[in-house]
Amino acid sequence: MAKVMILVASVREGRTGLPVAKWVERELSSRDVEVDFADLKEIDLPFMDEPNHPAAQQYTKEHTKAWAKRVAETDAFIWVTPEYNHSFTAPLKNAIDYLVHEWRDKSVAFVSYGGQSSGTRGVAGLGETLGYLGLNRTVANVEISHPWGHLTDGGEFEGTGPMNEAMKATIDEIVNDADSHAKNR
Repeated sequence: MAKVMILVASVREGRTGLPVAKWVERELSSRDVEVDFADLKEIDLPFMDEPNHPAAQQYTKEHTKAWAKRVAETDAFIWVTPEYNHSFTAPLKNAIDYLVHEWRDKSVAFVSYGGQSSGTRGVAGLGETLGYLGLNRTVANVEISHPWGHLTDGGEFEGTGPMNEAMKATIDEIVNDADSHAKNR
């Protein structure tokens, strides 16, 4: 069975990304894939502390070995990410930079969120990094403007009709890519 990782890129208290990611998980859970919910706040990777270049895969820290194993065993990713100061989050970049080969030839979809721009500038800023790592960006993505306005009294995120349609297209594409990657492993 193919594995899809949902990666929560915000670690701050009161983050909207967690309820958005839980919405993604609810939508993805109906599909025939294994879901790995990876919250960078819980994973708590320190700022890059490996002595060797990640391309060498000579990891010395247990947290790096665990992260490398988790990413290597994943067939495709959905990154739930905000835009901070017109860019991506530092914890996301740190998590990316721990590894090189484990990302290669896998697809990544984005569920971005923020103010007017819906987090798109943060995703755009990742372009060169994705290219270098050999991550294939999906065509379908979800862009959410002012997500805090879509939280229920219980704190759950509820997508609108267009958001749900975008989510369906994104999940269809990422599951297809994950299945293809799993077959070629």
